[in-house]
Amino acid sequence: MLDSKPTVMCFSGLDPTGGAGIQADIETLFSLGCHAVPIVTALTAQNTHNALSINSTSAALIVQQARAVLEDMPVHCFKIGLVGAMETVEAIHSILKDYAYIPVVLDPVVAAGGGYQFSDTEALSAIRSLLIPLTTVLTPNTDEIKQLAPTADSLDACANELIKAGCQHVLLTGTHAQTESVENRLYTSHQEVTLHNWPRLPDSYHGSGCTLAAAIAGYLAHKLTLRDAIQQAQRFTWEALSHGTRMGFGQHIPNRSYWNKQQP
Repeated sequence: MLDSKPTVMCFSGLDPTGGAGIQADIETLFSLGCHAVPIVTALTAQNTHNALSINSTSAALIVQQARAVLEDMPVHCFKIGLVGAMETVEAIHSILKDYAYIPVVLDPVVAAGGGYQFSDTEALSAIRSLLIPLTTVLTPNTDEIKQLAPTADSLDACANELIKAGCQHVLLTGTHAQTESVENRLYTSHQEVTLHNWPRLPDSYHGSGCTLAAAIAGYLAHKLTLRDAIQQAQRFTWEALSHGTRMGFGQHIPNRSYWNKQQP
């Protein structure tokens, strides 16, 4: 008899700092009582300041990794992070098309916190045409959404353009905006925009977007309603950031096991 523990398949890059990427996904999902299935899309060289290089996994190996697991165990949600090449997008698209009943959370990791550009023009175009139409929840920041909808003349227009392209929900995060508090905006077709306000923390963080998207995927795997999953994922992410530490000379790293009272 198969165990019923919620399982999330994560397509993400490997970050050697442990702050973002596949490690952030695994830590987040473990904290939420889920099992993470990590599919490595790229190897990167980076630190808490910036990324230095990216080496994308071959498309054939990405597909082989994913199908080997999907043919063996149930997966309750897909989480997609760093996809730096068009071939990577095409590989993931081929998987999603075959498992259309599984919800998809897409964190469009376009650039590192220090500015290094992970995704080229071809990859961005492929994300728009192949992944956005299959996405349940998209979690861009203000910089990323402008690159995903470059012809739109406002953030609202960007979100609505992506909804029209087939994305079911857009959670636009306000961490990059110059506002007193962080305002995250949830867009859904034919519904009023829902605002979520969070106290702005004083530091910048390496892996905040990964944490949020993985948390949404984890709560969806637990069968929470979409709005409850998004609300609770934001709470988890804020707590992880507020307990974060500056382990290098750059951005802080979230503490995704802040709940562990036995920590020093």
